Amino acid sequence: MIIDEPIGIIELGNLKIKCIIAKINNENVSEILSTSLVDSEGIHNGVVINLTKASNVIRSCISKAEKQSQISIKKINVIIEQPEFLCTKLSKDRKVNGSKVQKDDIDFLLKEGKKQVVHNDEKHSIIHIFNHNYIVDGKTFLEEPIDVYADYLSHEMTFITMPKNNIKNIYQAFINCDIEIEKFISCTFALAVELLNQEDLLRGSILIDLGFEKTSLGLFKHLALVNSFTLPVGINHIKKDISKVCSLSLEESEKIIQDIDFSFQNNDQFFDEKNLLKEKYFYQSNFRKISKFLIFDIIKARTDEIFEILKKQILFTGFDPNYGTKIFITGGGSKLKNIDFSFSNFFKSEVIKLKKNNIVNKKNEFEENFSSCLGALKLLKNGWETEAIPEKVGSHRQKKGFFAKIFESLS
Repeated sequence: MIIDEPIGIIELGNLKIKCIIAKINNENVSEILSTSLVDSEGIHNGVVINLTKASNVIRSCISKAEKQSQISIKKINVIIEQPEFLCTKLSKDRKVNGSKVQKDDIDFLLKEGKKQVVHNDEKHSIIHIFNHNYIVDGKTFLEEPIDVYADYLSHEMTFITMPKNNIKNIYQAFINCDIEIEKFISCTFALAVELLNQEDLLRGSILIDLGFEKTSLGLFKHLALVNSFTLPVGINHIKKDISKVCSLSLEESEKIIQDIDFSFQNNDQFFDEKNLLKEKYFYQSNFRKISKFLIFDIIKARTDEIFEILKKQILFTGFDPNYGTKIFITGGGSKLKNIDFSFSNFFKSEVIKLKKNNIVNKKNEFEENFSSCLGALKLLKNGWETEAIPEKVGSHRQKKGFFAKIFESLS
């Protein structure tokens, strides 16, 4: 990382667009120069759906950060998560025939893996590649086995890809703002870097980002993202379900899900002695009899749908929360009262809520709003040990991962 060169990072969310401008000082410490946060328009689940509106909000967000820092930026790193992201896991093999494993062997396997992914889906582009295992003569190596004598080498990789047309539309939105995109970063990956500790990332952990219109899942082991999945269903769908089935306004439904205890206990204050929703919730609609059990059934139907899909993805990857893999939840949906209890009850395992519910000062509020941006800043500053695609940064970066160095020769 070039010392004192401004770093721009922006997150394209459903509700908010978030931007930070930072720099790395001579002590290799990150310094946040400015932040900005504006309402999102023209973007849904990381996809540009209205180019004019998207360009306008991106321009507004960046301009506010530039004005605050009194710095103009020409390049920016973009944090996104899309249901159209594809996660491809594959293993490539090579005979070494009793020789030492060399850089060229790793180089070859990475090239072959990339070639296969690109050939299999020409409409997607790679945004992340992670190594998560080497198998050398039947033995697992977590680090690159350079100079190890071997007969047979297998390299396990994970590729995260994104539709090329989605990329083109995002690029165009930033071109309209006279800003060049330097790198795309998965939001799930950035959140894990910021919110999870190294031990959890090494031993195995599951991160669930319960958002407004989507739910994202990241499975991490040996410091690598080994599976990523985004479901286009979030807490807003629960609100819409209640509104539709109970003929309530979206605002009334919002109030219900914000008040309800998702452990489905201790909810007596919201219902009368006949277990009917109290009249205070009908501030836009005419009062009618809506039973507690109907509301609970609606909520459980949608949350169980989300849980079931996530569970299939987790088990498919071979993770098992019953054998030490930790589950963490974050995102706006994690603030719903005792939603972690519902997760724990379904998965039969402890689920840890990561974000703070009670914002006690401005520092906590900043960390709450900009967790993914802070994680991305760490990635850009330090690189990442298991990521094979290099960040587009200067030659003075303090730390560059082994795979980033190799992959530069493949680009």
